[in-house]
Amino acid sequence: MPTLTIRHLTTYRYRQPVAFGEHRMMLRPRDSERHRVIEARLTITPEPLSLRHTQDDYGNHVGIAEFSRRSRVLSFESVVCVEHAPHLFIAVEDATPVPEAGFDRDADPDPVGAWALGLLPADGAIGSWALLTRLSERIHNDFTYRRREAMGIQTPAETIELGSGTCRDFAVLLIDVARRFGFAARFASGYLAVPLTREAGDGPETGHGSTHAWAEVHLPRLGWVAFDPTNGSVGGHNLITVAVTTSPEEATPLYGSFLGFPSDHIGLDVAVSITPGPIAP
Repeated sequence: MPTLTIRHLTTYRYRQPVAFGEHRMMLRPRDSERHRVIEARLTITPEPLSLRHTQDDYGNHVGIAEFSRRSRVLSFESVVCVEHAPHLFIAVEDATPVPEAGFDRDADPDPVGAWALGLLPADGAIGSWALLTRLSERIHNDFTYRRREAMGIQTPAETIELGSGTCRDFAVLLIDVARRFGFAARFASGYLAVPLTREAGDGPETGHGSTHAWAEVHLPRLGWVAFDPTNGSVGGHNLITVAVTTSPEEATPLYGSFLGFPSDHIGLDVAVSITPGPIAP
């Protein structure tokens, strides 16, 4: 089985030495039928007073670091080697009706509901698989991807109004609409394992990969299926999952605090690269 090495470096910079509060990391991929972690290294500078690892309620791997030293620079370098077996997802055509019609055409729906109604044929007769595939493709075709440096995630209504967003915004829109139709849907984040023709990451991209976010929808017989509206793909054959949660706020790769003045923080650099082969010695 081929291997990939993922390097994810995050560096915070400050005007003067500051103290640090607890930092929580979600950087280690989840094992699945598509990929398996065979080696993982985590280097933190300055060295933390303590570092422990646990799993949250969703089964995601979480690292928790506590510090005793002050510094002008705080960096986290995660290097993970995974066995990765990309495969094309082939689903049997599902004629199961949509769980719920979802919307009253005679009512005055909100912007998201009004947009979602356009996914349904006039007679409302559409299977679950056809509807979800149409939903993902419509987001991919109708909205413009725009990298955004500001923190936070747009609401589905904001994404529809602006006609643009990041991969996280598109995933949240797909999840919102899927849930309105009665599907169980969740947020997923991790890495895009191969370069595509369209930018997809929320952070700087180097090499053959980037950070990424998408949605997963639960279907009878198929289980959780990945729908990537940013790239219009289904099945997650090129995705390496780090976290799955009910909301995007719970899937932040790295967050923590520092003790100092707000003006002390002068910069944040993030670099991700994915290369074939094992971790270099």
